[in-house]
Amino acid sequence: MADTKKNILTYAGLKQLEDELHELKVVKRQEVAQKIKEAREQGDLSENAEYDAAKDEQRDIESRIEEVEKILKNAEVVVEDDVDLDKISIGCKVKVYDLEFEEELEFSIVGSTEANSLQYKISNESPVGAALIGHKVGDTVKVETQAGEMEYKILSISR
Repeated sequence: MADTKKNILTYAGLKQLEDELHELKVVKRQEVAQKIKEAREQGDLSENAEYDAAKDEQRDIESRIEEVEKILKNAEVVVEDDVDLDKISIGCKVKVYDLEFEEELEFSIVGSTEANSLQYKISNESPVGAALIGHKVGDTVKVETQAGEMEYKILSISR
């Protein structure tokens, strides 16, 4: 049997998923059940757009519940307080200097489940995240990306 991939999460990511699951199960399920009930009361279901829309929403909610439960079942939580700040690992913040664009950037290294480039949370599996992992302050790291080769000098590692 194939090994199930572990979903690496920070504590904040775990809490966010648990909150989303609670919201989906307790609030969203009840809302969509009420919509279906109201649509059924309108009579003929074969031409009832509200009924179809509510059933689609119900399917989406159940699908997301299943997805979140699967992520949580295989979750491995990184305790940020235990993160070794001597080298880059999941759960730490990294300040780097982009040698090409001559600018400082700060990333949080997270598991792929939590990655969000708009919040500067990069996955340990992304090209940049994978290249940075294991390096120390002062190292210069070359990263092959879709945009070409990038070069970063590591300035600091923090929680």
